[in-house]
Amino acid sequence: MKICILGSGALGSTIGGQLAEAGSQVTLVRRSLEHVQVMNTKGLTLREHGRERTVKVHAATSCEGMEPVDLMIVLVKSYHTREAIENAHSIVGEDTMVMSLQNGLGNEEIIAEVVGKERVLVGRTYVGGVMLNPGHVNAGTVGKETYIGEMDGRISERVNQVAEVFNHAGLATAVSSNIMGIIWDKLLINIATGALCTITRLPYGGLYKMPQLMETALEAVAEGMAVAKAMGVQLSIREPKEAWFKASEGLPDDFKPSMLQSIEQRMPTEIDFINGSVVRLGEKWGVPTPVNKTLVASVKGIEYGLQYLK
Repeated sequence: MKICILGSGALGSTIGGQLAEAGSQVTLVRRSLEHVQVMNTKGLTLREHGRERTVKVHAATSCEGMEPVDLMIVLVKSYHTREAIENAHSIVGEDTMVMSLQNGLGNEEIIAEVVGKERVLVGRTYVGGVMLNPGHVNAGTVGKETYIGEMDGRISERVNQVAEVFNHAGLATAVSSNIMGIIWDKLLINIATGALCTITRLPYGGLYKMPQLMETALEAVAEGMAVAKAMGVQLSIREPKEAWFKASEGLPDDFKPSMLQSIEQRMPTEIDFINGSVVRLGEKWGVPTPVNKTLVASVKGIEYGLQYLK
């Protein structure tokens, strides 16, 4: 399968490297010239559980000059989704599938507006990755599942084909007829810790030692669950504590969620697509979300401060 990974940071490189190693024709697209150059000249080095291997990959800083692909996997930051898809439109052929594995809500709708709803697949993954150096990624794939599906919940031949390619590459992948429920499950997990780590600047080791922070996290998750219920979404998470404990499952005390990493790099966060989506949908469905409103305002204040204090 000819695949483009649009947004090949740590996670995109991990997934793209696995797929390339298994025989798919993969192009990793990332704006960072240094990361691209290292991958093209020395290969992509993946470290997992203390062992390293180098995978031969093809990388580029844009989709310019590329031929249409069978599958485009979108992993850019959510606030770059529209721009990235518009810039990659030339490689979307007649039968190209475009699948988001991004966090948060709203990316699939943005993608559908650009390429057409009929091309869009939906997915969420628990695979992880941390960029160590350009061309060098700490990968987390073992025991980490990926779920994919059609936007309308159908079990189609094409989504089964994508799952087969992923599973062949060692990326444990299941096709779901309740993909929206899975998206919300992952959203609740992100709600539990992302904003609080960002506001406090605490990694998981510190976050999980403060009962007051857990109480706030549970209230934020409960608001998200109430919104999902109002929308008729079928969740597998039954109580807020499940999301709280799943968020840290298998992760070290020094783990930092991507939102905190963004702030440390003086970059914008995806708060609008995570807690912010709960606030927006809460307003639409008449569900109060005061805790999430406060978390959104606090993170946005930090973002503004980074720019204001430059």
